[in-house]
Amino acid sequence: MSDWLDVANADDIDEDDVIQVEVEGQVLAIYRLEDGFYATDGICSHAEACLADGFVMDGFIECPLHQGRFEIKTGKARSAPATEDLRTYELKIEGSRILVRLD
Repeated sequence: MSDWLDVANADDIDEDDVIQVEVEGQVLAIYRLEDGFYATDGICSHAEACLADGFVMDGFIECPLHQGRFEIKTGKARSAPATEDLRTYELKIEGSRILVRLD
């Protein structure tokens, strides 16, 4: 099992927002929802679009390129043209720091 990696300051992410981070060569999207923080792949599975440029609404991220929607908590693709799910990542909060595990 991999180590926890420090990736962001929790205070830098507003509720219902998303940021992009790069960790060990992987682009991740870190989200802050009403009930906590979540992480998925940062690039849309349908096209090479940065999800941090998309829109967070009602627990979903909408790709800025073709408006495919993914459920943030599960990574499930929920609307066309996206059909391939996003990978999700385990997070934990220590103080104000967000840590992620990549495996």
